[in-house]
Amino acid sequence: MRVLIQRVERASVRVDGELIGSIAQGYLLLVGVQKGDGQPQLDASLSKLSKLRLFEDENGKTNLTLAQVGGSALVVSQFTLAASLKKGNRPSFDSAASPETARSLYLGLIDGLKKQGIPVESGRFGADMKVELVNDGPATYSLEIPPDDTAL
Repeated sequence: MRVLIQRVERASVRVDGELIGSIAQGYLLLVGVQKGDGQPQLDASLSKLSKLRLFEDENGKTNLTLAQVGGSALVVSQFTLAASLKKGNRPSFDSAASPETARSLYLGLIDGLKKQGIPVESGRFGADMKVELVNDGPATYSLEIPPDDTAL
């Protein structure tokens, strides 16, 4: 599972011109699911996301969690995070999980964040979305929990 974490002042997502999710301070989480991803990758991602200290404290040190700053999460599925650019000039999506698996884990991430008390907004799985954000920093981090190779 790949999660691109962008620390934002604000972020929003639209589908067909309609605003379907927006947050103020928090994380924009772009989520890509790969073949072999399952509950272990989901659990590890949730554990890591809840503990990450990506916000500055009163001394300017990156030391505060999302919950400590009262932040929210905007979670958007991003199929292209499962792409490989290693060969040729076009992306290969051979390692992307099936839509059913990806949808299940994407919704599981949203539900898991909510269960941790984090306010969550989301995109629409599989839709053509327009995402707007004001990146705070800019600060962008990549979290990768490797897929289970035995499930491939």
